[in-house]
This record gives sequence, C-alpha cells and structure tokens, in this order.
Amino acid sequence: MIRSVIGFVPWIAYGFVATSDNWRYGALVGLAIALVLVVIDRRSGKQWDQMVIETSGLIFFALITAISFAPFGSSLVLYGPALVNAWLAATTWGSLAIRKPFTLGIARTMTPEELWKTPQFYRVNAVITAVWGVSFTVAAIALAFLLHSAPHATTAVITIKVASFVLPAIFTVRYPKIVRARYAA
Repeated sequence: MIRSVIGFVPWIAYGFVATSDNWRYGALVGLAIALVLVVIDRRSGKQWDQMVIETSGLIFFALITAISFAPFGSSLVLYGPALVNAWLAATTWGSLAIRKPFTLGIARTMTPEELWKTPQFYRVNAVITAVWGVSFTVAAIALAFLLHSAPHATTAVITIKVASFVLPAIFTVRYPKIVRARYAA
C-alpha cells in the first residue's frame, strides 16, 4: 500500500502548495518531486509499468509548470484542483483502454509471479483501476462545478480531493481480500 501512495506524493504536495497566489510554486514542487521519484524508481530497477502514476505526474507537472509561467496561464489557476483530477482520470482510463491497468505494475510487486498471468489477477486490477478512474472523474467534474460556482469553498474542495484518494485507496486494500475469500470458498 505504501508503494502505491508514494506515486501520488507529487500530486498531494501540489495540492498543499498550490493556491491562487502560488500555483507556480506548487507546479514546480510537483515537477521536482515527480522527477526525483522517476529517477529513483528507474535506478532501483522499476519497470515503466510500475511507474504509470509517477510518469504521468512528471508529464503533467512539466506541462502545468510551463503553462503557469505563460501569460495565458493565470486563467487556469482557478481550476487547478479539477485539472489534477481530470489528468489522473485520463491516465487511469487510458491505462484501461490499452488493457494495462495502472495498478498491474504495482500489484506485481506484492503478488506471487505465478498469479500475474491469471485472468483473475488482471480482472482484480482492472476493477481497482476503474474504481480509481470513477473517483478521479467524479472529483474532476464536482471540482469544476464547485470552483466555477464557489471558487473560495476551500473546505469543500479539500473534502472532495481527500475523498477522491482515500475512498479508492480503501477499496484497493479491501477488494483483493474479498476476491481471495470468494475463490477460497
């Protein structure tokens, strides 16, 4: 579980640092952390399929950093929280579309190799990835509407952001146990 959370550290750091006054710094912090994570992961021998969220973060934060320093970039600052979730949703749904759920690489580090090629292993990871995708998509839509109608509703934004990570994380921990119990019975 800790391994999968580490990939979200740049996103979480961005959420803490980026505000309307310093979103450029949030983007730079996210970019720096994502770059460090990718370098450390690659040096430790991780494969690219184990680093989908980290790699996606590196690309996102490189883009958002460039946009934040562009003259037109300031109009996007209001929707920063929604953009993060929209990007994560696109990453998640994209990984499912190419039949490589982003959780597969992470799950392989915690599962015996003989299970990797089973249909159940793929199915469990497809379901978990879809739950993350739904969570990010719902949060992106909710945040876009909220930020448009009540841009200073900080508590609501934080609640949605936290829920969009915590709920699928809980599901990620519990669902494989439920499936194992079903197959054991």
